[in-house]
Amino acid sequence: MSSTTSSPPAAANSAVSTAKTSIRPLIGLMGAFFAAMMAGLNIRVGALALADVRGALGFGFDDASWLTTVYSAGELIAMPFAAWFAITLSLRRFELWMLGTCVVLALIMPFINDLALLLILRFAQGIAAGTTIPLLMMAALKFLPPPIRLYGLAMYAMTATFAPNLSIWLAGQWTDSLFDWRWLYWQIIPVAAIAAVLIGWGLPKEPIQSARFRQANWCGMACGVPALGLIALALDQGVRLNWLNSPLISVALVAGLALLAVYLLTEWYHPAPFIKLQILGRRNLGLGCLLFVCLLVVLMSSSALPLSHLGPMQHYRPLQMASIGMIVALPQLFLGGVVALLLYQKWIDARLVFALGLLIIALACGYGAQVTSDWNRDQFVLVQTLQAIGQPMAVVSMLFLITSVVQPPEGPFVSGTINTLRALGSLIGAALVGQLTTVRSHFHAEMLLDQAALAGNTFAFAPEPAALMRIVGEQSLVLSIADAYRALGILAILLVPLVLLLTYIPAPVPRTAAPSSVQTT
Repeated sequence: MSSTTSSPPAAANSAVSTAKTSIRPLIGLMGAFFAAMMAGLNIRVGALALADVRGALGFGFDDASWLTTVYSAGELIAMPFAAWFAITLSLRRFELWMLGTCVVLALIMPFINDLALLLILRFAQGIAAGTTIPLLMMAALKFLPPPIRLYGLAMYAMTATFAPNLSIWLAGQWTDSLFDWRWLYWQIIPVAAIAAVLIGWGLPKEPIQSARFRQANWCGMACGVPALGLIALALDQGVRLNWLNSPLISVALVAGLALLAVYLLTEWYHPAPFIKLQILGRRNLGLGCLLFVCLLVVLMSSSALPLSHLGPMQHYRPLQMASIGMIVALPQLFLGGVVALLLYQKWIDARLVFALGLLIIALACGYGAQVTSDWNRDQFVLVQTLQAIGQPMAVVSMLFLITSVVQPPEGPFVSGTINTLRALGSLIGAALVGQLTTVRSHFHAEMLLDQAALAGNTFAFAPEPAALMRIVGEQSLVLSIADAYRALGILAILLVPLVLLLTYIPAPVPRTAAPSSVQTT
């Protein structure tokens, strides 16, 4: 009798203990989310306010452009290897080390006036911050069972949709409200502190797995690190230096691609690779990764093109352009969860949601292609609203279709692969859009000058050469932005048939997850 009566309290205590232990990894996952958001804001805000940094430190335009390049290179280098080091050193320990590195570098960089030293520190910060984004996906795949995993992936999606657009508002706050450019670097400190507290309390303490150091593909890493750095350099500086007309870009591309081929070859045959290339043979992973890179190019239509118009044409500062970014950013706080909830319905096909998201983005691009020199913030509201709706539909659906074919032990490999492509896709997108607008701007300028020369022969009063060149410059810029909108809209439409080729994935069946069902890697 006594044993019978004592069992319910014991069961209750066990349930309470289980609930407490199951909540802690979720708190740690939230910390990983803050860490990843910190990384996304760090690169984007610094790029948006680069002119203010340049003016404060007295750097030239060409010299200061390398501050963005070295950070992007460090971020790309870190992506494929972050998950391996997190497993080897423990996710908790590695995250805290990387956050601490970011904070220390952020504290001292505003006081550095030597460009060479500042580039080294910014490169190191790019490596440290670049590890946090793949670790968010790794943590979501590790700690969340399938019935709720998509909500974690929706948080990851916000690093591609929320952070880039919020950065416009933050850059404006530091440069135009506080008038203190140093906060461009210091802004990450409170976010990193919150992330460190959540990670330190939530993630489990695990021992260092020293044996893994003897098994790693160090020869491949010795090729992969310079390969990714050189490719990032070429993509980020290619437009400014006119691509293959620059010996630096030519050497960086050739050497980077050659070393990348060697790295991928060693990864294919190594028994303990950093990224497992064989998993790309699955349709949803291989085709999904291609779609991810193309989608990142398409997403440049919401973050880069409006700013390319409002800055030169309307002379807007970041704070004046902030509302354009916030139209896209704020809805992501709940739309990602709404899309995740929608994808958990049995009657929903994630491929159709993905395709519909692309079509909405294409519609936004079609409307943006009607841009004129008179457009200001008000005319971009509809364009950005459509982007805010279409982006989470496309990104969250894509993540669902890709990760649903992944087994728990493969989580780190998938995280490294997807996030390497994420960083690479962002660089490719910026390079393609930059090159497209440059080429089309030159083309339209020549056409307009030809038309002006013909018209000048029929009018008694022709505009002064300086005024004519100003008008031609403005109109050629507007026309090139319109062309970029059209190209990205067409690309979004062309991706729809590829999306429909993905394998159908049914919604996970909701169930009560026991503590043992929490997946480990």
